[in-house]
Amino acid sequence: MNAQPMHGEAQDSESAALMTVERGLKVLRAFRSDRTPLSNAELVRRTGLPKATISRLTSTLIQVGFLRQVPGRREFEIATGSLSIGHAYLDTNEMLQAAQPLMQDLADQLNVSVALGIQDGLDLLYIAYRVSRKVATLRLGVGSVLPMGTTSIGRAYLWALPQAQREPLIAEYKQQAGPDGDALEQSIRASFDDLEATGTCAVLGGFQRSTYGVATPIWAGRNRIPIAMSCGKADVNLDLEAERQRIAPALKQTAAELQAALRDFEGPL
Repeated sequence: MNAQPMHGEAQDSESAALMTVERGLKVLRAFRSDRTPLSNAELVRRTGLPKATISRLTSTLIQVGFLRQVPGRREFEIATGSLSIGHAYLDTNEMLQAAQPLMQDLADQLNVSVALGIQDGLDLLYIAYRVSRKVATLRLGVGSVLPMGTTSIGRAYLWALPQAQREPLIAEYKQQAGPDGDALEQSIRASFDDLEATGTCAVLGGFQRSTYGVATPIWAGRNRIPIAMSCGKADVNLDLEAERQRIAPALKQTAAELQAALRDFEGPL
């Protein structure tokens, strides 16, 4: 008679499998939208996982078609298995389908790029992106990852979070900034004051030099899922406050229309 596995052993096996999946996803999330190949050493740096773990995971992800090794190099890049999942998400997500035409209209009206972003760990991930047909602008797009603490869209998202979730993130950004931590926190709080007073915040050079963003939060669906929407572009001769005043009314109107369109949305994003 075969012995049956103990309940505790089954739980341990399930926990180990879950940890492996989580670590594999962490490796995939380390790749950015610029499609730059990454070595095992860079994956160790970005994920914090041990070198031996990264080596096992990259080998497994290659076998299942989610990564490929760059020919003649010791670097890896996203393969078609990962891309197909991303395209399926973009093609079927109800929230993105509602957002895209509104975002394109706003981009064309203001001659800017328009982005929707959500949290990705400590960063802000673009899940939708539209650009005016009349302007050359930031070289960003869906899948771009921006720092949350220094960008307008990141700060708008932070402000939309419950305080219990927001404050630990701010503390983490402050710690990462080292000697500049106090100044960063003051700048974040100033953006919160702007959001409280006007519904928008604006940041110049928060991600790239000579670029700006004006952003506002959205709470999507019955569960009031926080999202942030921003308008921006590159401009070397810029009056940031004048640009915010130009953009804010249309940005807030579009955000309100999207929030209304998503009134019955139940997620997930």
